[in-house]
Amino acid sequence: MNSRLKILVVDDEVHIRRLIAVALKRDGYEPVEAATAKEALSFFEIVHPAAVLIDLGLPDRDGLELVTKFAATKSIAILVVSARESTDDKIAALDLGADDYVTKPFDSDELLARLRAALRRQTATVEGETNIRTGSLDIDLGARIVRRAGAEVRLTPKEYAFLAELARSAGRVVTHTQILRSVWGAAHDRDVEYLRVTARALRLKLEDDPARPAIIRNEPGIGYRLILS
Repeated sequence: MNSRLKILVVDDEVHIRRLIAVALKRDGYEPVEAATAKEALSFFEIVHPAAVLIDLGLPDRDGLELVTKFAATKSIAILVVSARESTDDKIAALDLGADDYVTKPFDSDELLARLRAALRRQTATVEGETNIRTGSLDIDLGARIVRRAGAEVRLTPKEYAFLAELARSAGRVVTHTQILRSVWGAAHDRDVEYLRVTARALRLKLEDDPARPAIIRNEPGIGYRLILS
């Protein structure tokens, strides 16, 4: 199903690497294991993986440095899989270019689902896709039109800009700072209340049940994610 896509797994704990490798093989991927940053950089040049699953606590280098290097290629999906649970670490990884952040201990099925979402987003980015569909929602970024069950939805300029920012990174977390700077400007990069108000308005217009959002997901303290279904 996945045409044996190569996935680079970077973690100095052998049992974690093996656990992830088994799950990847079960889902049709070809895992490549690296225990250090040095090995990861070497394998990256050799195998050209479709995605990297990377721990931050590596013995020879901080994993955030690798996130920066891999993100610069703009051709792979990057998931951080780390025991670091602080919001600051999560925001730093996402702002540096990671597609998602999974904390240890993790559920293998959830990790695979997040990987698939990141790979779908990466494919859409590479192919220059401008039409995002999730459930009954259709977001046409080229025409700046949003439809729900075929009917056009009227959004304010800020509501559309917020939704478009999520749609361009569909499936991944977009941090509060990223959205605020893109939609309201750098002077408002701490005005998180703007996001809460706009997200609430969008959910009323787009969600089947605004109280239980299935499209615009909040990642507490970090940002928002457009869920692909």
